[in-house]
Amino acid sequence: MYKNRTDAGKQLALRLLHYKNEDVVVLAVPRGGLPLGKVVAKTLQAPLDVVLTKKIGHPYNKEYAIGAVSLTGHILNQTIGVSEDYIIEEIKRIRETLSHRHNQYYKNLKPQLLKNKTVIIVDDGVATGSTLLATVKLVSEREPDNIVVAIPVASKSAMDRLNESDYIHEILCLQIPSNFRAVGQSYDDFSSVSDHQAISILENSNKKIAN
Repeated sequence: MYKNRTDAGKQLALRLLHYKNEDVVVLAVPRGGLPLGKVVAKTLQAPLDVVLTKKIGHPYNKEYAIGAVSLTGHILNQTIGVSEDYIIEEIKRIRETLSHRHNQYYKNLKPQLLKNKTVIIVDDGVATGSTLLATVKLVSEREPDNIVVAIPVASKSAMDRLNESDYIHEILCLQIPSNFRAVGQSYDDFSSVSDHQAISILENSNKKIAN
């Protein structure tokens, strides 16, 4: 059990210390991944950035991911019983949301270059793996040397899917509960992270690196 996202970030950072002297960029999945990414980036003395992806929810259960979307691509899982029109409209709607978020996050910053670097993707936990797989695919197109996924908790099914990815070089997952129901069950405090908080974390972390 983690006290909060900062506590989870500290525990991840301790297991990532062997990357401290490498050319690393820490990529947090917003918004929940940013408090963890902040701690990991500070510990490794690496820049912090975000990667923007969002799940496609099932039409009858929005929390259940049937796929995920980035600004440049998408991944679909089993979509039996889901109309093609629904998927097309959701991809369009989600991309508009991601584009707006991109403009917010990069108002005062530029995206980090990832080519030939070790990229550590950090999130607060993984339920299905769909969004994270879309994230990994997006990151791989930017030609990093290595992609590392660092997460405090995940379901066994998500881990099975992540382990099948040809793009991931290493997965660090601290907990795989046998009774996994939701990411939040592993946290005492799983309060939501606002866009304002996330943007502040990103900007302040990179000011400290620059200084």
